[in-house]
Amino acid sequence: MTIWAASAAAIGAAPAIAAGSVHRRDRAHVAETGGTASGRPAASGRRRAGALRKPRRAARRDGKARALSGDYAPITANTPQPPYEGPVYVKDAAGQPVPYAAPPAPAALSAATGGSPVGVAAEAKPELLVPGSSAEEINGLAAAPMNAPAAVQEMIWAANEIIGRPYVYGGGHGSFISWGYDCSGTVSYALHGAGLITAPMDSSEMMGWGERGVGRWVTIFANPEHAYMTVAGLRLDTSPVEDPSGLEGPRWRPLRRENRGFVKRHPAGL
Repeated sequence: MTIWAASAAAIGAAPAIAAGSVHRRDRAHVAETGGTASGRPAASGRRRAGALRKPRRAARRDGKARALSGDYAPITANTPQPPYEGPVYVKDAAGQPVPYAAPPAPAALSAATGGSPVGVAAEAKPELLVPGSSAEEINGLAAAPMNAPAAVQEMIWAANEIIGRPYVYGGGHGSFISWGYDCSGTVSYALHGAGLITAPMDSSEMMGWGERGVGRWVTIFANPEHAYMTVAGLRLDTSPVEDPSGLEGPRWRPLRRENRGFVKRHPAGL
């Protein structure tokens, strides 16, 4: 499903944002890299030792939730997954999967190649597919699993359309069409691509949206200051926390080791 139809002129400036329509800027960049949002030093000694035990308890709770829900999509990982080397398909004009041929490496591009790579810089993103029930990252984009429901596939392909755009505070709130996106604007865009919402939400609204807990295919993580999601085993996030790239903005990233401090929600049935 393609919903990115605005011209460059139409998205040349960020939309006006109504007062109170967005939350405070994500503090995860500070709080999860050793400091705190208030500037106070991190706890130490016995208090810190206790804090180190919490992620393990959280991981056990997450694992139990996945087992109870029949989860197809992990939400945590101790180590990043190795690069995918299996078959990749793309939908042809008739909507049928055909083998996907990767574009030339950026260094090999020239005027003769006719354009940019299919990765994060390309304007028209292919609807990639991989066998099985887990999404895979291919040149910065996500390939949807063939066994996933159509809504999950549409969510992944929609999110691919904004991968590589800049982080913009409030981006994606005045309208789904924006030159850049913030955290909840990114999640909203993906949900809208699957036809699950008709208006953008901020992270506080996401705390009460959908159904409680870990989903089988999709899980949204939200608190008053940040939101991200996992879809079929990949994490869609604007924060570079636990991502070696260190880049902000909408991107597919490695799963976090734990998701402490966030409410877990999921779309009904997913």
